[in-house]
Amino acid sequence: MPVAPRPIEPVQDCKSLYKLLSQCQKHIKQVLDSEHQSGCNWVSISQEIEAVDPLLALHQFNLSDQPHFYFEKPYEGEAVAAFGKTLSLSTGGDSRFLRTQQFLKHSLIGMPRFMATHGVETVPTGITSPADLRCFCSYTFFDEPRSLHSPFASAMILLPEWQILRQPDRCLATANIALGADTNVTMLTDALWRKFQKIQQANYSLLNFAGSEVIAPQSWEFLEINDFQKTVEKALRSIHQNRLQKLVLSHAVDVISRRPFDWLFSLHHLRQLYPDCYIFSVNQGGSKTFIGASPERLVSVRNQRLTTDALAGSAPRGRTADEDAKLGYTLLNTPKERHEHQVVVDFLRDRLLCLGLSPQMPAAPDLLRLSNIQHLHTPIHAHLPARLHPLELVDALHPTPAVAGLPRDIACEEIRRSEGFGRSLYAAPLGWVDAAGNAEFIVGIRSAMLEGDRARLYAGAGIVAGSDPARELAEVKLKLQALLKALV
Repeated sequence: MPVAPRPIEPVQDCKSLYKLLSQCQKHIKQVLDSEHQSGCNWVSISQEIEAVDPLLALHQFNLSDQPHFYFEKPYEGEAVAAFGKTLSLSTGGDSRFLRTQQFLKHSLIGMPRFMATHGVETVPTGITSPADLRCFCSYTFFDEPRSLHSPFASAMILLPEWQILRQPDRCLATANIALGADTNVTMLTDALWRKFQKIQQANYSLLNFAGSEVIAPQSWEFLEINDFQKTVEKALRSIHQNRLQKLVLSHAVDVISRRPFDWLFSLHHLRQLYPDCYIFSVNQGGSKTFIGASPERLVSVRNQRLTTDALAGSAPRGRTADEDAKLGYTLLNTPKERHEHQVVVDFLRDRLLCLGLSPQMPAAPDLLRLSNIQHLHTPIHAHLPARLHPLELVDALHPTPAVAGLPRDIACEEIRRSEGFGRSLYAAPLGWVDAAGNAEFIVGIRSAMLEGDRARLYAGAGIVAGSDPARELAEVKLKLQALLKALV
């Protein structure tokens, strides 16, 4: 391990940034010389800035051929935009979660980094705030190579070139850059400082964006990819034959517009329409962008405190408060819905017990009420020991019965056979993990894949004994409406 560099002054102006980079370069050169190596190391530099909208920064500075990741919790006032590529890994196979974990370990822990925050009198070297340094991950539902049906890598982890993190009490811009012994520090300083200043100015209204007008729904053409009701009927026969306890089937619809869809405005509309969901966007550097508003958290780790959600069993919202309360009461007391939910609760509890954890949960579910739908919801908590990495949890929990079924292996085989399209990133883990072991992963449901004038929309429903095919079709159409309202 290289020796720790000496204390570095904060980034307060262009001169202090030059001094910081010069000290970083000097330390890197010493390390490389002592180990008889050549090449570059990467440096992480953060500056606190006045509050900006990370989505605006992503719109202004992301290039079409660059990967990006956007993650927002509107109701908590937190959003992060990541774009560009400093380090990344695209991989696949049975060990894809382990490979991304190893990449993270080598990238964030095994290399020296430097961080300085504007306005701090003394900034120690190394990782002064590892919770600010995030890598962003996306996994497809099934492990499979890139194809027409799955244009995204089976597993990708990205350390972005730029990250804009906005929280209720601060806003932080972070550059992750390569720095070598022969790097021209003067030119690098100038480029970085100008970029920090431009990011600081990314604070104007989305209403000023060109192309913000909404396309009328009647201008769209709809193509259903599968016959969902017939697929449900087939699944019920398997359930009645005791092959399955539960099967989660998804429905896909292609929407074709007279002009290209705008993922940025669609994303902005999603966060306005569904502030109680996780708003996300993933692009791996190609022509396809995956966006959505997911209500489902898979894994959240904060200071070794784990939270995961059992979310299964659905009903529409009522048009009046009285109708809404009746629908919620029926959802809480319908045996079919409670059984579907309990299957997910039992699975999550058992998986955490197998990992040596002690899960804690309420005795009965509550209602998670969203703007257009309500779900049975059971939060599950546990202490996460240092020996367990968040990506090990993601590996152990994906896919849950909420998006696959039970028994899980048989359900996944049935999904492959019967759905008629590739799920790609739909219902798969998407999120971030930092150098301190904190993480946040969601399940990529209520989502759409956009490319040019075509959008593929996904929604699913859990099928158990007693399910009614017509009612399940109505449920997925309700979920698809959430996306149709946002598309631009």
